[in-house]
Amino acid sequence: MTIKFGPAGLGGVKQAIDNLEMYHKLGLKACEIAFTYGVYIKDKKDAIKIGEAAKRLGIKLSIHAPYWINLNSKDKEKIEKSKQRILRCCEVGGWLDACIVVFHPGYYAGMDKAESYENIKKAIIEIQKEIKKNKWNVKLAPETTGKVNVFGSIDEINRLVEETGCGFCIDFAHILARYKQVDYEFIKKKFKKYENWHVHFSGIEYGEKGEKRHIKTKEENWKKLFKGLPKDKDIVIINESPFPVQDSVLGLGLVGQS
Repeated sequence: MTIKFGPAGLGGVKQAIDNLEMYHKLGLKACEIAFTYGVYIKDKKDAIKIGEAAKRLGIKLSIHAPYWINLNSKDKEKIEKSKQRILRCCEVGGWLDACIVVFHPGYYAGMDKAESYENIKKAIIEIQKEIKKNKWNVKLAPETTGKVNVFGSIDEINRLVEETGCGFCIDFAHILARYKQVDYEFIKKKFKKYENWHVHFSGIEYGEKGEKRHIKTKEENWKKLFKGLPKDKDIVIINESPFPVQDSVLGLGLVGQS
C-alpha cells in the first residue's frame, strides 16, 4: 500500500506554486484544488505552469467541482448547467494534468432512488463522451455524501463505477455521518477490484440527518482509518478539515505507526 497525503485547497493562482513548494517540504504528495465556489484558474498558461510545478514536486493534483451541481433536478436547465460546470473543471483539469474531478452528484429531488440513479448515470455517461471527444485526460469521481437525503450512498457510488466506468471518491467522514458508523469490510468488498482509491477524510460533526460540518481531525480518527484501509491499494487521502495542511501532516506522521 502507498498513501499520498494532501490538503483540500491550493490557494489563489499567484500563491499556487509557492504553496506546492511548501506542501512538498512538508512531505505531502497530493493536493485537491477547490473549485467548490467556482473555477478560479481561468488562464491556460497559469494552469500549465501550476501543473508542471506539481509534477516536478511529485504532487498529485485533483479537482473538487463546484458545490452547486445537481444531475437529478426536475429542471432540465439546472442539469445542463451542472454538466457544463463539471466539463469546465475537466477542461482546466486537462491543462493542470489533474487525475480526477470530484463532485457531489445530486439530490433525490422528490424522486425515488431508482429514478434518481438512472438520471445521474445518464448525465455521467454524457459528460464522459464529451471528455473523450475533447481528449481531456481526467476521470470523473462522484463522491459518497454525508446527508441521508442526498444521492451518494456507498451502493449508489459503487454501482455508478461498475456501470459507467467512472472513478470514485470515498469520503469516510461523510460515510460516518450518513451511516453513524464506518463498515470498512463492506467498503473494501465493494471497491476491492480497484487498485487506485481517492479518499477524503477529516473529523466531522453530524446528527440524525447526517453531516453538519467538518472539524479538526483527531489522532484517534487517523488511527482508526489506517487500521481499516486496505493494505494492497494505492491511496490518495485529501484532508477536508478546517486545518487541511496541518491535519495532513499529522496523518503523514501517524501512518508509519499504524
